[in-house]
Amino acid sequence: MAGHSPSGFFGRQQNLWFHLTQQVFQVLKQQNTVKGLEAIAPLVRSVEETPEPISTEVQGIIPPWINGKLLRNGPGKFEFGNTHYNHWFDGMAMLHQFKIEKGQVTYMSRFLRSDAYKKNSERDRIVMSEFGTLAMPDPCKNLYQRFISLFHMDPSDNANVNFVKYKRDYYVSTETNFMHRVSPENLETLEKVDWSKFIAVNGATAHPHYDHDGTTYNMGNSYGSKGFLYNIIRVPPEKTDATDTLQGAKVFCSIVPANRSHPSYYHSFAMSENYVVFIEQPIKLDVLKIVTCKLRGKALSDGIYWDPKQETVFHLVDKHTGEISSVKYYTNAICVFHQINAFEEGGFLMLDMCCSDDGQNINNYLIQNLRKSGEALDEVYNTICRTFPRRFVLPLDVTSETPTGQNLNTQPSSKATCVKISKDKVFCQHEDLHGEDLHKYGGLEFPQINYDGYNTRPYRYFYGCGFQHLVGDSLLKMDLKGKTLKVWYLKGFYPSEPVFVRSPDAVEEDDGVILSVVLTPSQDKGTFLLVLDAKTMEELGRASVPVNMPYGFHGVFNAAI
Repeated sequence: MAGHSPSGFFGRQQNLWFHLTQQVFQVLKQQNTVKGLEAIAPLVRSVEETPEPISTEVQGIIPPWINGKLLRNGPGKFEFGNTHYNHWFDGMAMLHQFKIEKGQVTYMSRFLRSDAYKKNSERDRIVMSEFGTLAMPDPCKNLYQRFISLFHMDPSDNANVNFVKYKRDYYVSTETNFMHRVSPENLETLEKVDWSKFIAVNGATAHPHYDHDGTTYNMGNSYGSKGFLYNIIRVPPEKTDATDTLQGAKVFCSIVPANRSHPSYYHSFAMSENYVVFIEQPIKLDVLKIVTCKLRGKALSDGIYWDPKQETVFHLVDKHTGEISSVKYYTNAICVFHQINAFEEGGFLMLDMCCSDDGQNINNYLIQNLRKSGEALDEVYNTICRTFPRRFVLPLDVTSETPTGQNLNTQPSSKATCVKISKDKVFCQHEDLHGEDLHKYGGLEFPQINYDGYNTRPYRYFYGCGFQHLVGDSLLKMDLKGKTLKVWYLKGFYPSEPVFVRSPDAVEEDDGVILSVVLTPSQDKGTFLLVLDAKTMEELGRASVPVNMPYGFHGVFNAAI
């Protein structure tokens, strides 16, 4: 709801709090100004694929119980011929596999054979537009064909964000309506799948959630006769026959945006045992700009903007009935890309997320920025708002009898506040899920937990990357009991998103290992798979890979059966 603010005494206190935090934020920003960052241009360079498995050199001990494949996704090619991409998110999807068996590791990689990759390769130029890059008109077309093409932009199938699972099959995904089913065994591209052939959505996130029975939940937009809608999707856990992909998928709830011509962008969503939580944040899509971007000679990214005057709204949807809660939960303008966990406890929903107070960071990840050096690189980094883990507490039993103007949070485990300010409106203030020491490591992103054991449940630990650079440069473990950190850090080394793998005889939540792919821009072919003890964050072993690799996004561990 635009411009909604608490009223009365609480409103004055809230406004005062907001201005104070803004001042504190500016002071912290000045105090944390960084100088002398290492150039990381090699991490955003095109590389060759390694389509056949190659051996790695193991140092230390890789526990022999680890048996499976670390699968990772991310951009790996940034130009075709004399044309190049503008944004980091645009690069062609490269799939990576680290096969771990009996303490040894092999590595292979392949480019996703998407239509975008194949068409660009055939023409040796960029002919498919991406998030931050507008493809120029095809000179082989006649004038009329080129004119008509200005009114239509095909969504890209360059699925370079994540590996996801539906009905036990692996897919690679971006945020359009296209995914590709791939083989985890050899990374071959098997089948292009279009969400819109199964349900009325124009895309879906690359961050689905999984129930313990294998049911998969996701979210996707639609824009048609009913206007723009946010849709919650459920995909059944099993196939009815061997050729099944998304058969049986259902939209079981649709949420109307606060402003249909300026809906919110979202990268993911949260899920507890009984609820899906959609975060409607002030990163906005200008629908008119987006549908006319090609006509105006602009990339899709031109239609996305940050509106700090808008508040953030949490929408709760019952997973079993599809009913949207009439109570809306508000907080200040925040930017969220990744959730940590969500669980219900004592009549409250605990919502843990990585948040920043500025949603303009996405514009800073232009390839030209990532390839800068010296003071120019420092300047880019110092303009970016850091991301920190926060907890919001949402009361689930708000009725007409619930008192207004007082903190409803009775959970002793959290200092977050939630105040009913009017009928069906609750204003939430977060609790920081960290101590002051996290500022030293540049905040935390790419959060991961022991997902199979603790997603949607009370938990104690989460892991992530510290960001003292434009990409992750440390691995962090947060213990929520005392908000203490354990850190793996080596100067000049850049680890990927940590992936937790539970040990077969696990008793405690953090019994297992952390897997991360570490890159070294100052050293040619200095890549290695790092294995850490998930309890202590101490290195157990590493497997050095004699290839160069770009910095990627997300991945999963595919355990051997």
